[in-house]
Amino acid sequence: MGTPILSPWAVLVLTLVLVGLWAPCVASRQPNFIVILADDVGWGDLGANWAETKETPHLDQLAAEGTRFVDFHSAASTCSPSRASLLTGRLGVRNGVTHNFAIASLGGLPLNETTLAEVLREAGYSTAAIGKWHLGHHGRHHPNSRGFDYYFGIPYSHDMGCTDTPGYNLPPCPPCPRHGTAARVARKDCYTEVALPLFENLTIVQQPVELGSLARRYAEEAARFIQRASDSGRPFFLYLALAHMHVPLTLPPAPGRGIYGASLSEMDALVGRIKEVADSLGKGSTLLWFTGDNGPWAQKCELAGRLGPFVGAWQRQRGGSSAKQTTWEGGHRVPALVYWPGRVPARRTSHALLSILDIFPTLVALAGAALPPNRRFDGLDVSPVLFGHSDVGHKVLLHPNSGAAGKVGGIEALRLAQYKAFYTTGGAMACDGSTGPAERHQPPLVFNLDRDIQEQEPLDVASREYQAVLPAISRAYAQALQDIAADNISVADYSQDPAAIPCCSVQHVGCRCHGAHGATRDPHVGNRAPRLCL
Repeated sequence: MGTPILSPWAVLVLTLVLVGLWAPCVASRQPNFIVILADDVGWGDLGANWAETKETPHLDQLAAEGTRFVDFHSAASTCSPSRASLLTGRLGVRNGVTHNFAIASLGGLPLNETTLAEVLREAGYSTAAIGKWHLGHHGRHHPNSRGFDYYFGIPYSHDMGCTDTPGYNLPPCPPCPRHGTAARVARKDCYTEVALPLFENLTIVQQPVELGSLARRYAEEAARFIQRASDSGRPFFLYLALAHMHVPLTLPPAPGRGIYGASLSEMDALVGRIKEVADSLGKGSTLLWFTGDNGPWAQKCELAGRLGPFVGAWQRQRGGSSAKQTTWEGGHRVPALVYWPGRVPARRTSHALLSILDIFPTLVALAGAALPPNRRFDGLDVSPVLFGHSDVGHKVLLHPNSGAAGKVGGIEALRLAQYKAFYTTGGAMACDGSTGPAERHQPPLVFNLDRDIQEQEPLDVASREYQAVLPAISRAYAQALQDIAADNISVADYSQDPAAIPCCSVQHVGCRCHGAHGATRDPHVGNRAPRLCL
């Protein structure tokens, strides 16, 4: 019997059927996600944003090959609340995280809150958190219990424990004690009793951390995770929360750059390395989103970042800083870059009003997953903005109090289009040690940021512009507060117990592990019992 010969028409039909079957598989392939969160980074710390900055060639290249968002905001201007909002898409008044957790905290991000990692893992993703956590480390608050298959990093800020090489800080902090209580030196604003721990999953692998090698180790662990996930054939989500640019800074000053510039260059190189690894998987398979948790920590003087034009001049005239811990632009407007070859336009600058809150719903949508039910979200799916189909983001964006003035987590500042309204103002501690007094404003102070990006001169309450915009601001504010009050709100446990402090060897001063490099993990042993207080 001869081989049947198909007619040209039959061949065409068969081809269309096969293409039709294959096309959904291609279209539905889930992208990889890398979110890189810098710490205490200034809007002006990127050369792409601020021409005076020369230390960020890799980030500037990322901006050239992707889209730069110049009106992008953190969800709070301090560590824990900002990170909680990134991972939940909800403000602290909803998710319960309104201020920072401590090294002895029993609680963390409330367990009834669903994290981005949990949603993506359920959708088939491999998940990893590398770097700073600061959302609770005790018991089920550890990253491994919050949706992350793998964790490598420090459970809070890297100034919240002593090290043998303290690096650069203001005021300077002493190294960890080695021999009994007599050697301990108490310093204001320094942690001198317990060494800083480094975790791999539930195990402390080094205490104190060797800060000088931390950036390299983060890059290595990130590359390993990406390769493992790629080999497995599963899509991956990597949340890389850098120690940069939070103090202490570890590199000595470079010629013409100083201490801060040297650390900024190190961060830039680390981001460049992660982009290189992602590109090696095939350009177009991975979305990379770089941003910051809040603005610079001004009281650290020359060890703090660059605000760019967002100086909060009105507040500076009255004392204090207008950066981290405040609701001035310098506290919450942060750099943001998105890189996804073939999907996110290159060499584009977007002026859409966006927030770190948007990362959660956007990545969930791109993964083809669903948002958790029975709660409201402050973030938006901004994929049309990422893809260049729109340049419209939030109509209203809320800015929570973050320590400088007002009840922490309370909403007393908001953005409506180009207008910024303050019902409470205050300045955080500045380099000179001054703070700005908390002031209530009724009616609110209103700035037109299109004309006054420095927040120098509020609108005259008697002006036609003020009278025209005030009703819209008042309505937006009232509606926002009503929406929050009607939501499923979580409450975080901020209680503390010394037994919750991570400690790999209670027999040694400062919880120091045996050996110069701390405990080592046998790669042939699985998730062995942790040598710490959980």
